[in-house]
Amino acid sequence: MASLGSQIANFFSGNDNDTREGLQSLFVSELKGIYYAEKQAVDALGEQADAATTDEVRNAFLQHQEETRGQVARLEDVFRSVGVEVDDKTCAAIDGLVDDAQLVVSETESGSLTRDAGLIIAAQKIEHHEIAAYGSAVTLASVLGYTDAARMLQQTLEEEKNTDRKLTQLAESFINQRAASEDDNSSSGSSQYGTQGQYSGSQYAGTGTDQYGSVNPDGTRYGDSSSTTGYNTGGSSSTSGSGLI
Repeated sequence: MASLGSQIANFFSGNDNDTREGLQSLFVSELKGIYYAEKQAVDALGEQADAATTDEVRNAFLQHQEETRGQVARLEDVFRSVGVEVDDKTCAAIDGLVDDAQLVVSETESGSLTRDAGLIIAAQKIEHHEIAAYGSAVTLASVLGYTDAARMLQQTLEEEKNTDRKLTQLAESFINQRAASEDDNSSSGSSQYGTQGQYSGSQYAGTGTDQYGSVNPDGTRYGDSSSTTGYNTGGSSSTSGSGLI
């Protein structure tokens, strides 16, 4: 049996057809799973937007829903670029994450900032799944020499990372702090918050940072040395890469 070094050398020299065919099959399988996940995400983002309390969170979900529709179309271009028919396959991971997001809605009070905090957490779980999936797909495409596919997948990967950062900024700017205040008021028998729609506009917008970065596919954290503009909801955030909520 050839050594690992020999197998790698044979693969990159084009003399290991079995390994190449295996990686191609794996790549296509990953593409199908991502395609399924993105289509599920489009529907889930609409549901999360409908359930959100504040305009800021609602608009964030709607904007990413539109971006995700573009990512679905881009994935179809990726399939065509490698000569494979566009298709999907069930992804149990995304199904579970979508179920978790629906559970947040059922377990939180309508019109509460606690619901918005929970929805952001659920959305970031989905983003981290997608970041891992796209990162792996970029690597496979690069190894297989699918230059155009790798470029398109990398573009979506950067969009997903940027969405993760924006959600963190949104949470840190006002959602988490005021959700905690809401819980304190609730436990004392009173609440300063009312029904859904009371939090429209950006009167609570602010900024926040901490020492942590956002999450890489390998579990490490990536920092953001430059400021990232938040969602356009009537205010802006200049927070650089910050930790999860």
